[in-house]
Amino acid sequence: MTHYFTFIKGVSPLVMTAIHEGHAVREELRALFSLDEQGRLREEDPFTGTWANKWDNRIIVNHSRFEVDVNRPREKAVYQVPDDAWGLEVWKKPLSPDDLERSFQVYDDFYSAAKKYFDELFSTHDKIIVFDIHSYNHQREGIIADPSANPDVNLGTDNMNREVWQPVLNSLMVSFRAFDYGGRNLDVRENIKFKGGYFGKWLFEQYGDDICPISIEFKKIFMDELTGKGFENDIRLISEIVYSSTYLVLETLKKTL
Repeated sequence: MTHYFTFIKGVSPLVMTAIHEGHAVREELRALFSLDEQGRLREEDPFTGTWANKWDNRIIVNHSRFEVDVNRPREKAVYQVPDDAWGLEVWKKPLSPDDLERSFQVYDDFYSAAKKYFDELFSTHDKIIVFDIHSYNHQREGIIADPSANPDVNLGTDNMNREVWQPVLNSLMVSFRAFDYGGRNLDVRENIKFKGGYFGKWLFEQYGDDICPISIEFKKIFMDELTGKGFENDIRLISEIVYSSTYLVLETLKKTL
């Protein structure tokens, strides 16, 4: 099932992931969806794979979170009722046991591959940082959400020992806030919209204080979230903000941990 996700291992102690990038679903599920393709795309994280793919260590999930969501606990990884999926009616009828089992197998294969991947990285690095890159919607029914509660960038940091990793987190925050985003600085805050998902929790459970999983949630200022159309300049700027931060973050890792 390697086509469902891509694991690329390089040499740095930093990993970039885009685990909600995917939009593909297996063929036998297509006719079962009540939610149309555009509705699915709106809740996915398009373009996050573009940013993650430029780093040496990267994990890209190619299938849609509507097939199986690897950022949820296993029992909640397949959205089966509207409460699982922001009130959306995902399926025309309940999935069969066989359909569910195939999706859960993808989930299990992902975490099996992730364990092997990070074990191998830890054979050459004492500490590892993870940029777990996501995006989030800020418009519902044409109404733009209150900016005071919806920062441009939300750093989710609940899945780590905050005291151990504070120097690295401070470096990332400083770098993001100082970046010139088309003549302005982005509003970057911590744990406002999201505090981190299951993938980061799993990483912390596996590797403890030796890993720093940071959930980086970009507000969808880089695209039209209603149509899925990306804004080329904003996509480029976010790519730059991510990669310009890595120097300071890795220097901080080297000096303090």
